[in-house]
Amino acid sequence: MTATTIRLIAPSGYPHDYDAMARGVARLRAAGCTIDGLDVLDRTEHRFAGSDAERAADINHLAIHPSLPDIVLAVRGGYGVTRLLEHIHYGALRERLAGSSTLLVGHSDFTALQMALYVKSGLATFGGPMLGPDFGAPELNELMWEHFWRTVTEPEATARWATTSQAMLDVEGPLWGGNLAMLCSLIGTPYFPRIDGGILFVEDVGEPPFRIERLLYQLHLSGVLDRQRALVFGHFTNCKPHGYDNGYDTAAALDHIGRVAHIPVVRDLPFGHETNKFTLPFGVPSRLRVADGQASLTFRGHPHLSGDVPRPDPAKRPQNP
Repeated sequence: MTATTIRLIAPSGYPHDYDAMARGVARLRAAGCTIDGLDVLDRTEHRFAGSDAERAADINHLAIHPSLPDIVLAVRGGYGVTRLLEHIHYGALRERLAGSSTLLVGHSDFTALQMALYVKSGLATFGGPMLGPDFGAPELNELMWEHFWRTVTEPEATARWATTSQAMLDVEGPLWGGNLAMLCSLIGTPYFPRIDGGILFVEDVGEPPFRIERLLYQLHLSGVLDRQRALVFGHFTNCKPHGYDNGYDTAAALDHIGRVAHIPVVRDLPFGHETNKFTLPFGVPSRLRVADGQASLTFRGHPHLSGDVPRPDPAKRPQNP
């Protein structure tokens, strides 16, 4: 058997923290993975990891490469994917990747690519860890590491967490979502998916509370929320109020949306711009249950590593390099 192959892509910002990238590469190699595409770590053009053409080619190359990697991993987020959406070869990617076990993983700005690939190519991808901020964090997060490998190696997986939400809930629907600002940036474009009866999860970073509320109102007033079975809040990191806000903080913004939304709201999902995060597939069947302060999200039908691929033991995470 060959090692698990991981190909790096850099569709957004350039890798400004090279030490984190090096730690991520070292940890994945220690887990028995082969890392390809290291050249993307050395590209810089303005705030981007190379030109638009280079970054789009990283993705389009998957349609013509003679051997597909097991995992395609974004190195970091930032901004830049939106500039690529018109240049992705969706038909060719659908023909090559549909039905394959190749997994595309990232979060933050990567959410835009997830939406576009789902709409245009019918591909299920993953919101999950990235090379630098997650695999390359100063201390490797145990929840992230274990849940990532369990999710990408099993046909069905579950995320369980403690929640402050009081609702009793048991709903099923397609699981989708990601970064809130990226979701809203594509409303009204050909790259925003029409998903009815879904379970929508959202997170964000660095947005003041009033902007978070405004983004959520965009989903509400556009009818997107009304079409879902539930809304799940992940991390809202460094989303600090201004002095003018007079105590109006992120909790107040989320409370307000919980009152005006016509669907159940669940909180405290470990997902977003913090190291403790689940790996969540985009666009696959799922079931969300909440009772007695505990929530669980079970999903199935996502691509996962084939049986002949060696799988790192989630319980044996590598030590800090």
